[in-house]
Amino acid sequence: MSSVVDSMSLPKPSASTAALVTGASAGIGGAIAHELAARGHGLVLVARRKERLDALADELHNAHGVRTETIACDLIEAEPRSRLPGQIAELGLEVEILINNAGFATGGPFYESDPQREIQQVKLLVEAPVALTSVFLPAMVERGRGAILNVASTAGMQPMPYSAGYSAGKAYALRFSEAIHQEVRKRGVTVTALAPGPMETEFWEGAGWQAGGRSFEQVTKPAMISAEDAARAGVRGLESGERVVLPGLPMRTAMFASRYIPHALKLPALERAMRPRDRR
Repeated sequence: MSSVVDSMSLPKPSASTAALVTGASAGIGGAIAHELAARGHGLVLVARRKERLDALADELHNAHGVRTETIACDLIEAEPRSRLPGQIAELGLEVEILINNAGFATGGPFYESDPQREIQQVKLLVEAPVALTSVFLPAMVERGRGAILNVASTAGMQPMPYSAGYSAGKAYALRFSEAIHQEVRKRGVTVTALAPGPMETEFWEGAGWQAGGRSFEQVTKPAMISAEDAARAGVRGLESGERVVLPGLPMRTAMFASRYIPHALKLPALERAMRPRDRR
C-alpha cells in the first residue's frame, strides 16, 4: 500500500500511461479529451461509434502529438465492458486518469416509459462508472497517484419529475464521487464530480425534456455553457483536487439557492415546469 500523501494534481503523462475517456465520441467527452491531450496525456477513447472515435483520435494526435487509442464498446453491456481492462493492458498502457462520462437521458412520465430503456440508463449512468472505478481505482491507490472525474449533472442535485431516472442516476454519481473523494484524498488520488447544467451538446436530441411546455433547450439557453467550458472547468477542478465542480455562475447561484428550498415546495414547482406540453 502506498504511503499517506496529500498530492492533488493530475499524474504526469508518460509513454506507458493514459487517460481513459468514456463517451468520448461527442460533446463533453470529446472536449475533456482535448483538455487532457493539450496537457500531454495519452488517451484511450471509448464509445460505441468507432468512426467518430477514430476521427477524434486523428484530430488529437495531429494537434497535440499524443498517443491516442480507440476502443468501440457498448458500456451498457457487462461482457464488452469487462474486456476493456485487458484490451488496454494489451496496448501496454496503465490507466492513471479515468473519465466516466458516457450517458444518455430519458424523459416523460416514468409510468409511460420504456422499461428496457430506463434500465439501460441506470446501467450506463450507475453500473458502468462503478464497474470501471472498481477496476482502476485500486491500482491508483497502490501507486499513490491517479485521478477520476465522474460527469454528473445539476439534474442530480434534486429530484426531477419527468426525468426521474436520469436525475436519480446523476445523484448517485455525485454521492459516489464525494464519498470516494474523501476516502482516497490522502492517498494521492483525486476523485471529482463535474456537475454541469445545460450545455450546448447533442444531449438534447435524445432527452426530449420540456420546461414550461417548451423545449428545455430553448428555456435554459441563457444559462447554457459550451461543452468546452464545462470540460475546462472539470479538468481544472481535477487538477486542484476539488470534490465537486459546478461550472457557470448562473447555475452555481441557482443550485446554491435551491439548497434552502424544501422539497415540499420545490417538487411541485419542478413538476409544473417539467410537465410535457400535452399534459398541461
